[in-house]
Amino acid sequence: MEKTSKRVVIVGIPGVGKTTVVTKLEEMLKTAEVKTNYVVFGTVMFEEAQKIGVKRRDDMRKLPVKTQRKLQEKAATSITKRKADVVLVDTHLFINTKEGYYPGLPHNILTALSPTNLVLVQAEASEILARRQKDATRNRDMVSLEAIERDLMVARSMLAASAVISGAAMQIVNNAEGKADQAAKAIFDAIH
Repeated sequence: MEKTSKRVVIVGIPGVGKTTVVTKLEEMLKTAEVKTNYVVFGTVMFEEAQKIGVKRRDDMRKLPVKTQRKLQEKAATSITKRKADVVLVDTHLFINTKEGYYPGLPHNILTALSPTNLVLVQAEASEILARRQKDATRNRDMVSLEAIERDLMVARSMLAASAVISGAAMQIVNNAEGKADQAAKAIFDAIH
């Protein structure tokens, strides 16, 4: 590992298995004795949202966009204070609101986070749908296969735009069912 610290922003649509991949990546980095700090952007946002009365994490996306922006800014400010050889930021490229797609990494958040690497975890739309249907731990909106395919397309577009804006290296990894270790290894190889 080179001495320069890395801030790796890892994104993916709900149900892609992103958090599983990031958890495995964190384990690989620690095994390689790389000082790592793993943070879930939405958890930091939720901590801020609870201060204004939000009871469930999944209810944040139903807040007015103006309120979501303020919560994002507070979360980004908190995250930038974390220090390690590799800071892993688990987040989403967008939030699907009643007003339309709202970027999870708008310019001001990208600037604050200053990522060195942007990684999109993706999977087949049918796998994502099956994962969402099995996940009883979250209050996810159920959508059609076509809507998931559209979300994957939007995610790839937003990733490319985020890379151009931030100047960060961009990587897309596939998280096929049962292959989270392989997806994590692909990211590990790119950042280590």
